[in-house]
Amino acid sequence: QVQLVESGGGLVQAGGSLRLSCAASGYILQPYSIGWFRQAPGKEREGVSCISSDGSTSYASSVKGRFTLSRDNNAKNTVYLQMNSLKPEDTAVYYCATCGEFTGGVILNPYDYWGQGTQVTVSA
Repeated sequence: QVQLVESGGGLVQAGGSLRLSCAASGYILQPYSIGWFRQAPGKEREGVSCISSDGSTSYASSVKGRFTLSRDNNAKNTVYLQMNSLKPEDTAVYYCATCGEFTGGVILNPYDYWGQGTQVTVSA
């Protein structure tokens, strides 16, 4: 069983930055890939970014160049999502989850482990 606990959400003005953290427990970090998904009101949940056990990363086109995902296998199995140049359209509930990159660069969660979610709100 995998437990994922997020922190770091909040309210920020457009152009600002936030860093989300996700602490994973209940398993050895490898070989699961860990990443972030988000869901805005009235929209489907979408994959944002994913990082593999060897540190390879993938990003949705909408956040590429603005978001950076990293992981620290020593610090309580934690992954960090640094979000810069935030836009109002980045407003959503962000979920830490297991993940994988599939055909066409789509990020999905085939293992179905999810955190509880953290709200990110970007004001115009």
